[in-house]
Amino acid sequence: MGETSFDDLVRVMAALRGPGGCPWDRQQTHESLRPYLLEEAYEVLDAVDAQDPQRLRDELGDLLLQVVFHARIAEEAGRFTIEDVISGIRDKLVRRHPHVFPDAQGRIAEGIDTPHKVKQRWEEIKKSERGEQTSVLDGVVSAVPALMWAQEIYRRVSQTGFEWPDARSALVKVDEELRELTEAVERHDASAVHEEVGDVLMTTVKVAAFVGVDAEQALRDTCAKFIRRFRSMENLAAQRGHRVEQMSLPDLEGLWREAKERAGSG
Repeated sequence: MGETSFDDLVRVMAALRGPGGCPWDRQQTHESLRPYLLEEAYEVLDAVDAQDPQRLRDELGDLLLQVVFHARIAEEAGRFTIEDVISGIRDKLVRRHPHVFPDAQGRIAEGIDTPHKVKQRWEEIKKSERGEQTSVLDGVVSAVPALMWAQEIYRRVSQTGFEWPDARSALVKVDEELRELTEAVERHDASAVHEEVGDVLMTTVKVAAFVGVDAEQALRDTCAKFIRRFRSMENLAAQRGHRVEQMSLPDLEGLWREAKERAGSG
């Protein structure tokens, strides 16, 4: 095939949704596509974590397809077009980078010369765009992983001054929540355990924010590390003629320690 352009993709989607197109594609709605959008976004993240450029290219294509698909559905309903989506994000980028793009009078903002200042100015512009709000939490998106949701809630609230003075104070709160969780477990109170687990996670997210750690990414990295070590355990067991599901807990703990030693700090 020859060179392709974004317009080619838009035309392909229009054909799939049009008369004589694909029955499955024509049946889809914004709501029915929701799980695919989430899945494709997560697969992009997985490709980034794997540092696999070829796979990342493919997954970005799948994610782009979801954008075009949703825009086509909206265009058919007379709501907006893919051109509206593109112009909207273009205008937003220009508007939120006054230190790069001149305003209507040809002026470029000065003094925005560090990543911190850029982020600060970005947030100020976002706030002005949102207009009058009844709460600093207006607009916080809940349809994201819970750790990301917690981080955004804390970020918004901290702007009001409602936060612990430092990471140590937040750690004290984590200890308090852990004690309450322990008490709930000892009482066999399932409802309380549910609530206290949430409190422990929420306060831990705040500690991470204080020291500049992305809690969502930290947990993803730990999950990946656990998988590496557990697979190492399985390999060690297989080398000795065993399967992990057939071994005792003390033997498994010994394998886990060996797997950790072999992996070092990774």
